[in-house]
Amino acid sequence: MSSSDAPSGFVRRGFLVVISGPSGVGKTSFCAHLLETRNDTVRSISATTRTIRPGEQNARDYFFESAEGFEARKQENQFLEFAEVHGHGYGTPRKFVEEAIEQGKIVLLNIDVQGGLAIKAGNPDGVYIFVYPPSLASLESRLRSRSTDDDAEIARRLGNAPGEMAKWREYDYVVVNEDLATALSQVSAIVEAERARVGRLAPRSPAEQSAVQKENA
Repeated sequence: MSSSDAPSGFVRRGFLVVISGPSGVGKTSFCAHLLETRNDTVRSISATTRTIRPGEQNARDYFFESAEGFEARKQENQFLEFAEVHGHGYGTPRKFVEEAIEQGKIVLLNIDVQGGLAIKAGNPDGVYIFVYPPSLASLESRLRSRSTDDDAEIARRLGNAPGEMAKWREYDYVVVNEDLATALSQVSAIVEAERARVGRLAPRSPAEQSAVQKENA
């Protein structure tokens, strides 16, 4: 599904969609659903200093970097935002995001609350969605069921969750992930409505208009 068509002489501008929430709330499922159901959406791959988990691949799930390499990228202003979360560095590569938006794409960021709010401060035109859990118990169940973190890491993430959950009012939208199918439908509707927003239309450049005319000739 896509709202890629625009009135004659206009194109739809790209924009950011930031999906945030506490660890274990299911952010990855929402990004995967949007990627599967839309043809105008791409996922930004974050850089991180945390250890790669079983089943993950470098440059597919994250760019896994050393602390030294991550710090060098920070100093070179290569990140749109960066933060330390659960004791690990995370950053959003600037170049990929800016180029994809320029191409009219919806750029998905699956990101922690701290990073999401940092991006919002510098990119208010994006769409900021907070995924809220039905309970802390459900978060713990999700974290344990994915079997990727030890007890100490799970305890750290659960300890951070209440503070993260308190930030939902600073986002544009909040979706409670109690029933996944319902929550996925709500997020899809938000993105579709934002894609159709009049304020996201821009006039075609002369070169784009000429190309369209030749294609339709």
